[in-house]
Amino acid sequence: MPSQQLDMEVMTPLIENPGGGRGAGQDEENSDEDQDPELLHARYYEKGNSQGITFTQALIHLLKGNIGTGLLGLPLAVRNAGIIVGPLCLVLMGAVCVHCMHILVQCSHHLCERLKRPPMGYSDTVAFAMEHSSYQCFRNSARFGRHLVNFFLVLTQLGFCSAYFVFLAENIKQVGSIPTSQKQATVLEYYLRLYMLFFLPFLILLVFMKDLKNMAVLSLVANICMAVSVIIIFQYITTDFGDFQHLPLTSPLGKFPFFFGTAIFAFEGIGVVLPLENQMKEPKQFPLALNIGMGIVTVLYVVLATLGYLHFGDDIQGSITLNLPHSAWTNQMVKILYSFGVFVSFAIQFFVPAEIMIPPIQAKLQESWRAPCDMMLRGLLVCVTFSFAVLIPRLDLVISLVGAVSSSTLALVLPPLVELITFSDRPLKPVMLVKDLLIAVVGFIGFLAGTYVTLAEIISPAAFIHASTSAAHYPTVISVVLIHLR
Repeated sequence: MPSQQLDMEVMTPLIENPGGGRGAGQDEENSDEDQDPELLHARYYEKGNSQGITFTQALIHLLKGNIGTGLLGLPLAVRNAGIIVGPLCLVLMGAVCVHCMHILVQCSHHLCERLKRPPMGYSDTVAFAMEHSSYQCFRNSARFGRHLVNFFLVLTQLGFCSAYFVFLAENIKQVGSIPTSQKQATVLEYYLRLYMLFFLPFLILLVFMKDLKNMAVLSLVANICMAVSVIIIFQYITTDFGDFQHLPLTSPLGKFPFFFGTAIFAFEGIGVVLPLENQMKEPKQFPLALNIGMGIVTVLYVVLATLGYLHFGDDIQGSITLNLPHSAWTNQMVKILYSFGVFVSFAIQFFVPAEIMIPPIQAKLQESWRAPCDMMLRGLLVCVTFSFAVLIPRLDLVISLVGAVSSSTLALVLPPLVELITFSDRPLKPVMLVKDLLIAVVGFIGFLAGTYVTLAEIISPAAFIHASTSAAHYPTVISVVLIHLR
Protein backbone atom coordinates (compact mmCIF):
# COMPACT_ATOMS: atom_id res chain seq x y z
CA MET A 1 0.00 0.00 0.00
CA PRO A 2 1.60 3.34 -0.99
CA SER A 3 2.29 5.51 2.02
CA GLN A 4 0.41 8.49 0.62
CA GLN A 5 -2.81 6.41 0.56
CA LEU A 6 -2.73 5.48 4.23
CA ASP A 7 -4.82 8.41 5.42
CA MET A 8 -7.51 7.57 2.88
CA GLU A 9 -7.67 3.89 3.84
CA VAL A 10 -7.99 4.62 7.56
CA MET A 11 -10.80 7.16 7.26
CA THR A 12 -13.21 4.75 5.56
CA PRO A 13 -13.70 2.36 8.53
CA LEU A 14 -14.90 5.31 10.63
CA ILE A 15 -18.15 4.94 8.68
CA GLU A 16 -19.87 1.84 9.99
CA ASN A 17 -22.50 0.91 7.41
CA PRO A 18 -24.09 4.40 7.26
CA GLY A 19 -26.52 3.44 4.57
CA GLY A 20 -27.59 0.20 6.13
CA GLY A 21 -26.00 -3.06 7.07
CA ARG A 22 -26.57 -5.17 10.12
CA GLY A 23 -25.93 -3.68 13.52
CA ALA A 24 -27.13 -3.76 17.08
CA GLY A 25 -30.88 -3.71 17.35
CA GLN A 26 -31.36 -4.66 13.66
CA ASP A 27 -32.72 -7.83 12.07
CA GLU A 28 -30.30 -10.67 11.43
CA GLU A 29 -32.47 -12.52 8.98
CA ASN A 30 -30.03 -11.81 6.16
CA SER A 31 -26.99 -13.15 8.03
CA ASP A 32 -26.75 -16.12 5.72
CA GLU A 33 -26.10 -13.73 2.85
CA ASP A 34 -23.03 -12.34 4.57
CA GLN A 35 -19.88 -14.05 5.69
CA ASP A 36 -20.20 -15.91 8.98
CA PRO A 37 -19.20 -13.45 11.78
CA GLU A 38 -17.57 -16.30 13.70
CA LEU A 39 -15.36 -17.17 10.72
CA LEU A 40 -14.44 -13.51 10.25
CA HIS A 41 -13.66 -13.24 13.95
CA ALA A 42 -11.45 -16.33 13.96
CA ARG A 43 -9.69 -15.32 10.78
CA TYR A 44 -8.90 -11.85 12.08
CA TYR A 45 -7.67 -12.73 15.56
CA GLU A 46 -5.73 -15.82 14.52
CA LYS A 47 -4.14 -14.61 11.29
CA GLY A 48 -4.52 -10.83 11.49
CA ASN A 49 -5.07 -8.65 8.45
CA SER A 50 -2.54 -9.70 5.82
CA GLN A 51 -3.35 -6.62 3.71
CA GLY A 52 -3.33 -4.30 6.71
CA ILE A 53 -0.95 -1.63 7.92
CA THR A 54 2.30 -2.21 9.76
CA PHE A 55 3.31 -1.12 13.25
CA THR A 56 5.19 1.89 11.85
CA GLN A 57 2.29 2.94 9.66
CA ALA A 58 -0.11 2.73 12.60
CA LEU A 59 2.29 4.88 14.60
CA ILE A 60 2.37 7.51 11.83
CA HIS A 61 -1.43 7.50 11.68
CA LEU A 62 -1.72 8.10 15.41
CA LEU A 63 0.55 11.11 15.07
CA LYS A 64 -1.40 12.46 12.10
CA GLY A 65 -4.73 11.84 13.80
CA ASN A 66 -3.80 13.98 16.82
CA ILE A 67 -1.59 16.73 15.40
CA GLY A 68 -3.68 19.49 13.84
CA THR A 69 -4.93 22.99 14.63
CA GLY A 70 -5.37 22.03 18.28
CA LEU A 71 -1.58 21.78 18.66
CA LEU A 72 -1.12 25.43 17.72
CA GLY A 73 -3.71 26.56 20.28
CA LEU A 74 -2.09 24.86 23.27
CA PRO A 75 0.18 27.77 24.29
CA LEU A 76 -3.00 29.81 24.89
CA ALA A 77 -4.39 26.88 26.86
CA VAL A 78 -1.34 27.00 29.14
CA ARG A 79 -1.92 30.72 29.65
CA ASN A 80 -5.45 29.91 30.82
CA ALA A 81 -4.12 27.41 33.37
CA GLY A 82 -0.74 28.82 34.42
CA ILE A 83 2.85 28.05 33.51
CA ILE A 84 3.04 25.28 36.14
CA VAL A 85 -0.53 24.00 36.27
CA GLY A 86 -0.94 24.02 32.48
CA PRO A 87 1.86 21.58 31.51
CA LEU A 88 1.09 19.30 34.46
CA CYS A 89 -2.59 19.14 33.51
CA LEU A 90 -1.66 18.48 29.88
CA VAL A 91 0.37 15.45 30.96
CA LEU A 92 -2.47 14.26 33.19
CA MET A 93 -5.07 14.76 30.45
CA GLY A 94 -2.86 12.93 27.97
CA ALA A 95 -2.55 9.97 30.33
CA VAL A 96 -6.30 9.84 30.94
CA CYS A 97 -7.11 10.13 27.22
CA VAL A 98 -4.70 7.30 26.38
CA HIS A 99 -6.25 5.19 29.12
CA CYS A 100 -9.71 5.84 27.65
CA MET A 101 -8.42 4.78 24.24
CA HIS A 102 -7.19 1.52 25.76
CA ILE A 103 -10.59 1.08 27.42
CA LEU A 104 -12.30 1.39 24.05
CA VAL A 105 -9.95 -1.17 22.48
CA GLN A 106 -10.38 -3.62 25.37
CA CYS A 107 -14.18 -3.34 25.27
CA SER A 108 -14.18 -3.90 21.52
CA HIS A 109 -11.98 -7.00 21.92
CA HIS A 110 -14.13 -8.37 24.72
CA LEU A 111 -17.32 -7.96 22.70
CA CYS A 112 -15.73 -9.50 19.62
CA GLU A 113 -14.61 -12.52 21.63
CA ARG A 114 -17.89 -12.84 23.45
CA LEU A 115 -20.12 -12.44 20.37
CA LYS A 116 -17.66 -14.04 17.91
CA ARG A 117 -17.82 -11.01 15.65
CA PRO A 118 -15.24 -9.34 13.39
CA PRO A 119 -13.58 -6.10 14.58
CA MET A 120 -15.93 -3.24 15.44
CA GLY A 121 -15.74 0.55 15.38
CA TYR A 122 -16.71 3.09 18.03
CA SER A 123 -20.48 3.20 17.48
CA ASP A 124 -20.66 -0.59 17.00
CA THR A 125 -18.82 -1.11 20.28
CA VAL A 126 -21.21 1.16 22.16
CA ALA A 127 -24.30 -0.35 20.51
CA PHE A 128 -23.35 -3.99 21.08
CA ALA A 129 -22.21 -3.29 24.65
CA MET A 130 -25.66 -1.86 25.39
CA GLU A 131 -27.55 -4.56 23.49
CA HIS A 132 -25.86 -7.38 25.40
CA SER A 133 -25.85 -5.68 28.78
CA SER A 134 -27.41 -7.43 31.76
CA TYR A 135 -29.69 -4.42 32.29
CA GLN A 136 -32.90 -4.16 30.29
CA CYS A 137 -32.77 -0.36 30.11
CA PHE A 138 -29.46 -0.51 28.22
CA ARG A 139 -30.64 -3.29 25.92
CA ASN A 140 -33.65 -1.20 24.91
CA SER A 141 -31.42 1.80 24.18
CA ALA A 142 -28.83 0.12 21.95
CA ARG A 143 -30.00 1.91 18.83
CA PHE A 144 -29.91 5.23 20.71
CA GLY A 145 -26.32 4.53 21.77
CA ARG A 146 -25.28 4.04 18.15
CA HIS A 147 -27.00 7.26 17.07
CA LEU A 148 -25.48 9.15 20.02
CA VAL A 149 -21.93 8.21 19.04
CA ASN A 150 -22.57 9.03 15.38
CA PHE A 151 -24.08 12.37 16.42
CA PHE A 152 -20.99 13.37 18.38
CA LEU A 153 -18.70 12.09 15.63
CA VAL A 154 -20.55 14.32 13.15
CA LEU A 155 -20.55 17.24 15.59
CA THR A 156 -16.83 16.85 16.27
CA GLN A 157 -15.81 16.63 12.62
CA LEU A 158 -18.00 19.56 11.56
CA GLY A 159 -16.60 21.49 14.52
CA PHE A 160 -13.09 20.81 13.25
CA CYS A 161 -14.16 22.12 9.84
CA SER A 162 -15.50 25.32 11.41
CA ALA A 163 -12.23 25.79 13.26
CA TYR A 164 -10.42 25.32 9.93
CA PHE A 165 -12.47 28.16 8.39
CA VAL A 166 -11.39 30.54 11.16
CA PHE A 167 -7.79 29.32 11.06
CA LEU A 168 -7.52 29.85 7.31
CA ALA A 169 -9.08 33.30 7.47
CA GLU A 170 -6.94 34.55 10.36
CA ASN A 171 -3.63 33.27 9.01
CA ILE A 172 -4.12 34.31 5.39
CA LYS A 173 -5.38 37.69 6.60
CA GLN A 174 -2.05 38.20 8.38
CA VAL A 175 -0.10 37.17 5.31
CA GLY A 176 -2.02 39.55 3.08
CA SER A 177 -1.92 42.58 5.36
CA ILE A 178 0.33 44.14 7.99
CA PRO A 179 -1.64 46.34 10.40
CA THR A 180 0.17 49.54 11.28
CA SER A 181 -2.36 51.00 13.68
CA GLN A 182 -5.15 49.97 16.00
CA LYS A 183 -7.71 51.46 13.62
CA GLN A 184 -6.36 49.45 10.71
CA ALA A 185 -6.31 46.29 12.84
CA THR A 186 -9.97 46.87 13.70
CA VAL A 187 -10.84 47.25 10.02
CA LEU A 188 -8.97 44.06 9.18
CA GLU A 189 -10.82 42.25 11.96
CA TYR A 190 -14.08 43.37 10.40
CA TYR A 191 -13.01 41.87 7.08
CA LEU A 192 -12.11 38.53 8.64
CA ARG A 193 -15.49 37.15 7.61
CA LEU A 194 -14.77 38.17 4.02
CA TYR A 195 -11.68 35.97 4.06
CA MET A 196 -13.89 33.10 5.20
CA LEU A 197 -16.30 33.87 2.38
CA PHE A 198 -13.36 33.80 -0.04
CA PHE A 199 -12.51 30.22 0.97
CA LEU A 200 -16.13 29.01 0.89
CA PRO A 201 -16.44 28.15 -2.85
CA PHE A 202 -13.02 26.49 -2.93
CA LEU A 203 -13.85 24.28 0.04
CA ILE A 204 -17.20 23.36 -1.49
CA LEU A 205 -15.41 22.27 -4.66
CA LEU A 206 -12.88 20.35 -2.58
CA VAL A 207 -15.52 18.27 -0.76
CA PHE A 208 -17.08 17.28 -4.09
CA MET A 209 -14.14 14.85 -4.35
CA LYS A 210 -16.00 11.93 -2.78
CA ASP A 211 -13.25 9.34 -3.28
CA LEU A 212 -10.52 10.20 -0.80
CA LYS A 213 -8.00 8.07 -2.69
CA ASN A 214 -7.98 10.79 -5.34
CA MET A 215 -6.59 13.12 -2.68
CA ALA A 216 -3.70 10.86 -1.69
CA VAL A 217 -1.01 13.06 -3.24
CA LEU A 218 -2.55 16.24 -1.81
CA SER A 219 -2.70 14.61 1.61
CA LEU A 220 0.96 13.64 1.46
CA VAL A 221 1.99 17.18 0.46
CA ALA A 222 -0.23 18.64 3.20
CA ASN A 223 1.39 16.43 5.85
CA ILE A 224 4.85 17.51 4.72
CA CYS A 225 3.84 21.19 4.79
CA MET A 226 2.48 20.91 8.33
CA ALA A 227 5.57 19.04 9.54
CA VAL A 228 7.89 21.68 8.08
CA SER A 229 5.80 24.42 9.69
CA VAL A 230 6.01 22.83 13.13
CA ILE A 231 9.80 22.51 12.81
CA ILE A 232 10.13 26.20 11.90
CA ILE A 233 7.88 27.20 14.81
CA PHE A 234 10.06 25.22 17.23
CA GLN A 235 13.16 26.81 15.78
CA TYR A 236 11.72 30.28 16.34
CA ILE A 237 10.36 29.87 19.89
CA THR A 238 13.58 28.28 21.15
CA THR A 239 15.59 31.41 20.33
CA ASP A 240 14.19 33.18 23.41
CA PHE A 241 12.49 31.61 26.41
CA GLY A 242 11.23 34.91 27.81
CA ASP A 243 11.08 35.80 31.49
CA PHE A 244 9.63 32.94 33.49
CA GLN A 245 9.28 35.03 36.65
CA HIS A 246 6.70 37.40 35.14
CA LEU A 247 4.31 34.59 34.18
CA PRO A 248 1.64 33.40 36.66
CA LEU A 249 2.14 29.92 38.08
CA THR A 250 -1.63 29.44 38.13
CA SER A 251 -4.47 31.32 36.45
CA PRO A 252 -7.88 32.28 37.89
CA LEU A 253 -10.30 29.41 38.24
CA GLY A 254 -12.71 31.03 35.80
CA LYS A 255 -10.22 30.57 32.95
CA PHE A 256 -9.50 26.88 33.54
CA PRO A 257 -12.51 25.61 31.54
CA PHE A 258 -10.97 27.33 28.49
CA PHE A 259 -7.86 25.26 29.10
CA PHE A 260 -9.94 22.10 29.34
CA GLY A 261 -11.80 22.75 26.07
CA THR A 262 -8.64 23.57 24.11
CA ALA A 263 -6.62 20.69 25.55
CA ILE A 264 -9.28 18.03 24.95
CA PHE A 265 -9.76 19.40 21.42
CA ALA A 266 -6.06 18.77 20.79
CA PHE A 267 -6.36 15.11 21.85
CA GLU A 268 -8.75 14.58 18.97
CA GLY A 269 -7.63 11.15 17.78
CA ILE A 270 -9.92 8.76 19.67
CA GLY A 271 -12.15 8.42 16.60
CA VAL A 272 -9.38 6.72 14.61
CA VAL A 273 -8.17 4.36 17.35
CA LEU A 274 -10.43 1.39 16.56
CA PRO A 275 -10.22 1.80 12.75
CA LEU A 276 -6.42 1.79 13.04
CA GLU A 277 -6.34 -1.26 15.28
CA ASN A 278 -8.78 -3.06 13.00
CA GLN A 279 -6.52 -2.50 9.98
CA MET A 280 -3.24 -3.64 11.51
CA LYS A 281 -1.52 -6.75 10.21
CA GLU A 282 -0.78 -7.72 13.80
CA PRO A 283 -3.52 -6.21 16.04
CA LYS A 284 -1.80 -7.44 19.19
CA GLN A 285 0.92 -4.85 18.62
CA PHE A 286 -1.53 -1.95 18.64
CA PRO A 287 -1.45 -1.22 22.42
CA LEU A 288 2.31 -0.68 22.15
CA ALA A 289 1.87 1.53 19.09
CA LEU A 290 -0.81 3.48 20.96
CA ASN A 291 1.43 4.04 23.99
CA ILE A 292 4.41 5.13 21.89
CA GLY A 293 2.40 7.32 19.52
CA MET A 294 0.40 9.09 22.20
CA GLY A 295 3.52 9.42 24.33
CA ILE A 296 5.20 11.30 21.49
CA VAL A 297 2.06 13.41 20.97
CA THR A 298 1.85 14.31 24.67
CA VAL A 299 5.52 15.30 24.84
CA LEU A 300 5.14 17.41 21.67
CA TYR A 301 2.05 19.10 23.12
CA VAL A 302 3.65 19.91 26.46
CA VAL A 303 6.91 21.19 24.96
CA LEU A 304 5.29 23.39 22.29
CA ALA A 305 2.64 24.70 24.69
CA THR A 306 5.18 25.57 27.39
CA LEU A 307 7.85 27.06 25.12
CA GLY A 308 5.25 28.97 23.11
CA TYR A 309 3.80 30.56 26.23
CA LEU A 310 7.27 31.29 27.65
CA HIS A 311 8.28 33.01 24.39
CA PHE A 312 5.19 35.15 23.76
CA GLY A 313 3.85 35.48 27.31
CA ASP A 314 0.37 36.90 27.80
CA ASP A 315 0.33 38.11 24.18
CA ILE A 316 -0.17 34.55 22.92
CA GLN A 317 -3.13 34.20 20.54
CA GLY A 318 -5.54 31.44 19.56
CA SER A 319 -2.93 29.96 17.20
CA ILE A 320 0.78 30.43 17.79
CA THR A 321 1.20 31.14 14.06
CA LEU A 322 -0.66 34.44 14.60
CA ASN A 323 2.12 35.57 16.96
CA LEU A 324 4.91 35.04 14.46
CA PRO A 325 6.22 38.47 13.33
CA HIS A 326 5.83 39.62 9.73
CA SER A 327 9.47 40.62 9.39
CA ALA A 328 10.82 37.16 8.42
CA TRP A 329 9.72 35.40 5.24
CA THR A 330 10.02 32.05 6.99
CA ASN A 331 7.26 33.07 9.41
CA GLN A 332 4.99 34.00 6.54
CA MET A 333 5.84 30.70 4.88
CA VAL A 334 4.77 28.86 8.05
CA LYS A 335 1.31 30.43 7.86
CA ILE A 336 0.96 29.60 4.17
CA LEU A 337 2.21 26.01 4.49
CA TYR A 338 0.13 25.19 7.55
CA SER A 339 -2.91 26.82 5.96
CA PHE A 340 -2.47 24.60 2.93
CA GLY A 341 -2.32 21.56 5.18
CA VAL A 342 -5.48 22.66 6.98
CA PHE A 343 -7.20 23.35 3.65
CA VAL A 344 -6.60 19.77 2.48
CA SER A 345 -7.47 18.37 5.91
CA PHE A 346 -10.88 20.02 5.64
CA ALA A 347 -11.97 17.47 3.02
CA ILE A 348 -10.61 14.54 5.07
CA GLN A 349 -12.40 15.66 8.25
CA PHE A 350 -15.55 16.37 6.22
CA PHE A 351 -15.59 12.80 4.87
CA VAL A 352 -16.93 11.30 8.11
CA PRO A 353 -20.07 13.46 8.63
CA ALA A 354 -20.85 13.40 4.91
CA GLU A 355 -20.81 9.59 4.76
CA ILE A 356 -22.86 9.29 7.94
CA MET A 357 -25.57 11.80 7.00
CA ILE A 358 -25.94 11.72 3.21
CA PRO A 359 -26.41 8.00 2.27
CA PRO A 360 -29.56 7.50 4.40
CA ILE A 361 -31.15 10.53 2.71
CA GLN A 362 -30.11 9.35 -0.75
CA ALA A 363 -31.64 5.93 -0.09
CA LYS A 364 -35.09 7.52 0.07
CA LEU A 365 -34.75 9.18 -3.34
CA GLN A 366 -34.99 7.96 -6.89
CA GLU A 367 -31.73 7.01 -8.59
CA SER A 368 -31.79 10.08 -10.87
CA TRP A 369 -31.97 12.44 -7.89
CA ARG A 370 -29.21 10.88 -5.79
CA ALA A 371 -26.18 12.52 -7.44
CA PRO A 372 -27.66 16.08 -7.39
CA CYS A 373 -28.82 15.49 -3.81
CA ASP A 374 -25.31 14.43 -2.80
CA MET A 375 -23.77 17.60 -4.19
CA MET A 376 -26.44 19.84 -2.66
CA LEU A 377 -26.08 18.27 0.79
CA ARG A 378 -22.29 18.47 0.68
CA GLY A 379 -22.47 22.14 -0.23
CA LEU A 380 -25.08 22.73 2.49
CA LEU A 381 -22.93 21.07 5.17
CA VAL A 382 -19.94 23.22 4.20
CA CYS A 383 -22.18 26.29 4.45
CA VAL A 384 -23.24 25.16 7.93
CA THR A 385 -19.62 25.03 9.10
CA PHE A 386 -19.03 28.40 7.41
CA SER A 387 -22.02 29.93 9.20
CA PHE A 388 -20.80 28.69 12.58
CA ALA A 389 -17.35 30.17 11.90
CA VAL A 390 -18.88 33.50 10.85
CA LEU A 391 -20.96 33.63 14.03
CA ILE A 392 -17.90 32.92 16.21
CA PRO A 393 -14.91 34.34 14.29
CA ARG A 394 -12.43 33.65 17.11
CA LEU A 395 -10.30 30.56 16.79
CA ASP A 396 -9.76 30.12 20.53
CA LEU A 397 -13.51 30.16 21.23
CA VAL A 398 -14.37 27.77 18.39
CA ILE A 399 -11.70 25.32 19.57
CA SER A 400 -12.78 25.59 23.20
CA LEU A 401 -16.48 25.11 22.39
CA VAL A 402 -15.95 22.13 20.09
CA GLY A 403 -13.57 20.55 22.58
CA ALA A 404 -15.88 21.03 25.55
CA VAL A 405 -19.05 19.86 23.83
CA SER A 406 -18.07 16.96 21.60
CA SER A 407 -14.43 16.00 22.13
CA SER A 408 -14.92 15.62 25.90
CA THR A 409 -17.91 13.34 25.31
CA LEU A 410 -16.12 11.03 22.88
CA ALA A 411 -12.73 11.04 24.65
CA LEU A 412 -13.65 11.10 28.36
CA VAL A 413 -17.33 10.51 29.12
CA LEU A 414 -18.34 7.58 26.88
CA PRO A 415 -15.31 5.19 27.14
CA PRO A 416 -15.48 4.60 30.93
CA LEU A 417 -19.28 4.24 30.79
CA VAL A 418 -18.93 1.73 27.95
CA GLU A 419 -16.49 -0.27 30.09
CA LEU A 420 -18.98 -0.41 32.96
CA ILE A 421 -21.76 -1.51 30.59
CA THR A 422 -19.58 -4.04 28.76
CA PHE A 423 -18.54 -5.84 31.95
CA SER A 424 -21.86 -5.45 33.78
CA ASP A 425 -22.41 -9.22 33.51
CA ARG A 426 -19.69 -9.85 36.09
CA PRO A 427 -18.94 -8.40 39.54
CA LEU A 428 -17.20 -5.08 39.05
CA LYS A 429 -14.02 -4.35 40.96
CA PRO A 430 -14.43 -1.32 43.25
CA VAL A 431 -11.27 0.24 41.78
CA MET A 432 -12.65 0.01 38.24
CA LEU A 433 -16.03 1.37 39.31
CA VAL A 434 -14.56 4.37 41.14
CA LYS A 435 -12.03 5.04 38.38
CA ASP A 436 -14.56 4.93 35.54
CA LEU A 437 -17.13 7.02 37.38
CA LEU A 438 -14.47 9.58 38.32
CA ILE A 439 -13.28 9.96 34.71
CA ALA A 440 -16.85 10.21 33.40
CA VAL A 441 -17.86 12.77 36.04
CA VAL A 442 -14.75 14.90 35.44
CA GLY A 443 -15.42 14.75 31.70
CA PHE A 444 -19.05 15.74 32.21
CA ILE A 445 -18.10 18.63 34.52
CA GLY A 446 -15.59 19.76 31.89
CA PHE A 447 -18.35 19.51 29.29
CA LEU A 448 -20.67 21.73 31.35
CA ALA A 449 -18.08 24.24 32.56
CA GLY A 450 -16.28 24.52 29.22
CA THR A 451 -19.51 25.01 27.32
CA TYR A 452 -20.81 27.54 29.82
CA VAL A 453 -17.74 29.79 30.03
CA THR A 454 -17.22 29.71 26.26
CA LEU A 455 -20.83 30.70 25.58
CA ALA A 456 -20.57 33.39 28.25
CA GLU A 457 -17.47 34.77 26.56
CA ILE A 458 -19.23 34.71 23.17
CA ILE A 459 -22.30 36.53 24.55
CA SER A 460 -20.50 39.17 26.60
CA PRO A 461 -16.69 39.13 26.40
CA ALA A 462 -16.07 42.22 28.56
CA ALA A 463 -18.39 41.03 31.33
CA PHE A 464 -16.88 37.58 31.41
CA ILE A 465 -13.26 38.74 31.39
CA HIS A 466 -13.97 40.99 34.38
CA ALA A 467 -15.72 38.18 36.23
CA SER A 468 -13.19 35.46 35.46
CA THR A 469 -10.27 37.46 36.83
CA SER A 470 -11.82 37.52 40.29
CA ALA A 471 -11.95 34.31 42.31
CA ALA A 472 -14.76 35.75 44.43
CA HIS A 473 -16.87 36.87 41.47
CA TYR A 474 -17.43 33.81 39.33
CA PRO A 475 -19.91 34.67 36.56
CA THR A 476 -23.51 33.50 36.74
CA VAL A 477 -25.92 33.07 33.90
CA ILE A 478 -28.14 35.87 35.22
CA SER A 479 -25.27 38.36 35.61
CA VAL A 480 -23.91 37.68 32.15
CA VAL A 481 -27.35 38.04 30.56
CA LEU A 482 -28.16 41.24 32.48
CA ILE A 483 -24.83 42.85 31.56
CA HIS A 484 -25.33 41.81 27.94
CA LEU A 485 -28.81 43.42 27.91
CA ARG A 486 -27.42 46.67 29.23
